[in-house]
Amino acid sequence: PARSVRRPSLPVLGRHDMTVTAGIDIGTGAVKVVIFDCDGEQNRWLAKRVDRLRRRDPMVLAESCYQALLKQLGLGRDEVAYVATTGEGENISFRTGHFYSMTTHARGAIHLNLGARAVLDVGALHGRAISIDERGKVLSYKMTSQCASGSGQFLENIARYLGVAIDEIGKLSLQADDPEKVSGICAVLAETDVINMVSRGITTPNILRGIHVSMAGRLARLLKAVKVPAGETVLVTGGLALDDGLIAAMRDEIAERKVDMAIESNPDSIYAGAIGAALWGAFRHEKLAHLGQLAEVS
Repeated sequence: PARSVRRPSLPVLGRHDMTVTAGIDIGTGAVKVVIFDCDGEQNRWLAKRVDRLRRRDPMVLAESCYQALLKQLGLGRDEVAYVATTGEGENISFRTGHFYSMTTHARGAIHLNLGARAVLDVGALHGRAISIDERGKVLSYKMTSQCASGSGQFLENIARYLGVAIDEIGKLSLQADDPEKVSGICAVLAETDVINMVSRGITTPNILRGIHVSMAGRLARLLKAVKVPAGETVLVTGGLALDDGLIAAMRDEIAERKVDMAIESNPDSIYAGAIGAALWGAFRHEKLAHLGQLAEVS
């Protein structure tokens, strides 16, 4: 459903007519597309769509998703003022502009949770902690290393080996009664651990919980590295933001470390990058229009 959220502390440059903008986030595992209706004060969500790549061409899929949303809304391409891309979307032919993913996740997080002062973006290939201010400006960041054991792709590979659907991972993890520790250093070693666990009869919930605990430890270290102030809220974004097992493991890890911060998710966290792109696109369109008006006057 459409909703209105006040844009926090971004300059208002005098345009108060509604401006339709689109945000397209191409990730390693999925394409996310959102469309917003914006003016200087309000950002109203019109439509959203996420499609997993499943070996499809991401550029073709992005075009298809975008066209489907326009058709759903009864909009023509010429009625969209700005098409902003992020992630791997820089090569989309119909884009107006491209924004760095760290910036878009930060802006999208503030839209979803005005109190967020850090973002924990857990995607298919990496985990990333981002410290932000009340406007969504990036203050500092830290990423996991190239090893994939803190990523969604690693978790998906394990789930496939265990015969578990992606949507079942979180629920099963929460059923664990004796989590089995796995390697938190290397994805290859962790996968070997899982194979050994299965041969020893360790239950699937305990294996998945052990993996979540391992991932939570790595992600907590990222949050420590960006020095999130005490008492602040961290919004989890990316493909694993709705993994209840990982969120629970993160909260337990933070509590065990006696760190004062709140780990939160949002039903629309997966769209954070696309949201941020659409909102920054609206801001850039507004600024360019304002500069054009000044040029005409001069």
